[in-house]
Amino acid sequence: MSASLIYDLAPVGSIVAWSDGTPRPPERFSKKLAAWKTRNSQGRLVRKEGERSLGATSLSPNFTLHEGDLGASGVIAIRIHRTFSLESTLTFKVIERPPLGSVRVFDRAGANAELVHLAVDRHAAEEWLTQHGYPHAVLDEVTEDEIAADHMEGRAAA
Repeated sequence: MSASLIYDLAPVGSIVAWSDGTPRPPERFSKKLAAWKTRNSQGRLVRKEGERSLGATSLSPNFTLHEGDLGASGVIAIRIHRTFSLESTLTFKVIERPPLGSVRVFDRAGANAELVHLAVDRHAAEEWLTQHGYPHAVLDEVTEDEIAADHMEGRAAA
């Protein structure tokens, strides 16, 4: 599916894969494999941003996927996020949607809020917040209506 369908249909918290359609190179070609992995991977949908302006420049809508974390001993040193424009030529697929009743923890309220955690329920989300300290966090439960919206107009986000 296209980037615009992911933006329109996939709920925040979904696991989304992207691909350029090329076959995976053999392990012995480490440089080719590393380049292939940048164009063929997956991550959790953490943000959707609408069209916005920076001075006279207009930026198109986009979405951001959290691909992974780098660190050691439980300390995250670097978070790997990939942001895709709706004009991306890559192919996308929803691998997994957030379960009904799970609770998303956003770093702040508003349209540009970023998902920082997906908890199994409200109690787990509140417990996670006490340990991670996001003072302006917003909790948002995944509802049946939102999951049903994946199949609007006969289109499925998978």
